[in-house]
Amino acid sequence: MLRKFVKTASRAAGNVPLDLNEPMFDYAPGSAERAALYETVAKVHSTTKDIPLIIGGEEVYDAPVRNQVSPYDHQNVIAKYRIAGEDHLNAAIDSAMSARKAWDRVPVEDRVQIFLKAADLLAGEHRKDICATTMAGQAKNAWQAEIDSAPELIDFFRFNAHYALELQKSQPISPSPEILTNHIEYRGLEGFVAAIAPFNFTAISGNLAGTPAMMGNVVLWKPSDTAVLSSYLIYEILVKCGLPKEVIQFVPADGPTFGKTITASPDLAAINFTGSVPTFEWLWKAVGNNISNYKGFPVMVGECGGKNSHFFHPSGDVGSMVAGTIRSAFEYSGQKCSACSRCYVPKSKWAEIKSGLLNIHKDIVVGRADEPATFVSAVIDETSFDRCAKWIDIAHSDPELTVIAGGTYDKSKGYFIQPTMIESSNPENPILSTEIFGPIVAFYVYDDADWKSVASSIGETSPYSLTGGIYCKDEADKAWLIDELRESAGNFYVNDKSTGSVVGQQWFGGARKSGTNDKAGGPGYVAKWTSPQAVKTTKIDQHAWRYPSMDE
Repeated sequence: MLRKFVKTASRAAGNVPLDLNEPMFDYAPGSAERAALYETVAKVHSTTKDIPLIIGGEEVYDAPVRNQVSPYDHQNVIAKYRIAGEDHLNAAIDSAMSARKAWDRVPVEDRVQIFLKAADLLAGEHRKDICATTMAGQAKNAWQAEIDSAPELIDFFRFNAHYALELQKSQPISPSPEILTNHIEYRGLEGFVAAIAPFNFTAISGNLAGTPAMMGNVVLWKPSDTAVLSSYLIYEILVKCGLPKEVIQFVPADGPTFGKTITASPDLAAINFTGSVPTFEWLWKAVGNNISNYKGFPVMVGECGGKNSHFFHPSGDVGSMVAGTIRSAFEYSGQKCSACSRCYVPKSKWAEIKSGLLNIHKDIVVGRADEPATFVSAVIDETSFDRCAKWIDIAHSDPELTVIAGGTYDKSKGYFIQPTMIESSNPENPILSTEIFGPIVAFYVYDDADWKSVASSIGETSPYSLTGGIYCKDEADKAWLIDELRESAGNFYVNDKSTGSVVGQQWFGGARKSGTNDKAGGPGYVAKWTSPQAVKTTKIDQHAWRYPSMDE
């Protein structure tokens, strides 16, 4: 039974400005926020959070226990958490379904208040906590943790609250309201939403579970095993702000167990997923195989990564391309679905570009995320480390590939991959088409005269279509490139790097194997989690049954 909902008082409903994103702290030396953040990170490292399953609003400890470790110090256990089995997950589904009708009937004006209040807490007293758990648990340095776990999640909650309220204003016409009125009721989905979250963005994890709940849905939230701590903090904040505990079931689980259980339930209404292509394909096939057993047709929303490119035209600015590539390829160890992992550069500018890249590369500090000078920290876990190490080994042995910087790795203390740059003599080498998801970027140097054919190949080289950037000053050629690469990316950057989308500014998502392109951070995303009902109300009794066309 859903506990009585208590409206919060974060701010007046509808008074959610769209023109401003949450300002970011820069954690400059001597600042109060810097001191508070690093003090909090130290506390995270010195304690082990005991995290239960949350099923039906109750804490469940009777389940297998696993450890979450810090990637840059894998002997440091920062949390122990429970793994839900099939019985736990079925109990969570039952609990969610028992709460669904009551939660769906809470006015959206009241539901959004919970998330607005959570955004205020994340901007204030809990800002250092969400950043610190993301730093220690997911190996993000202070800046990367800041732009992700605080402002982006705050923006998701605030902007989506605004979009949710604006959606209510999108109504059909009523030509003669004195006779009849038409109205759209934006109901929640008839079933539960399964939110399957990644490790690499705390904000994405909170958004995958939070926004469907904001729109009147009940949710089973499966956070990544390597990001349980920061996700659980978001859950605690939402409950603190008034979210009924039964609305979101917090259930870390093994992927296969979770996938098989949710897709077997007739009450599955939607899957909200960020992760790998093989996993999303498996989920889609499982839904297809069970399609006759569901009450409806489940909504499938997925974001699956990319093989993102920077194309440098001979007229481009070298300094911008160099700085943008370093940031896009190596920030957060390349573990962004939008990270640049392949570059195409003209032969006439390669020496200058290469020199610029190497000059920056020698100054990159690789180390613990809780050390201010660190630019690149550890990759998330041993599986990721082994995948990156394998590609570095390939680069050292493949005659088509030349390692021009980095090319080493070490997991004795943490899962450290040196930021690596590789030149390929073959534009069709697999390193230019395979997603690696680590701090490894490949370069192909082309003859200047071939720039059009090389650019045309970008959209055909990999199965993805997520992000991409071009660096070009020539206006006519820039227009040609924008048109030619129209289908190559869901988020396209002109004279800018391929990472850094901002909620409300660059709605994010890609097509092809990159996902369903539902554009998180935009107004269409909130509508995805509704089941509109058209209501026609007639105000004048009508008894006639014959039409004039029937008369002689």
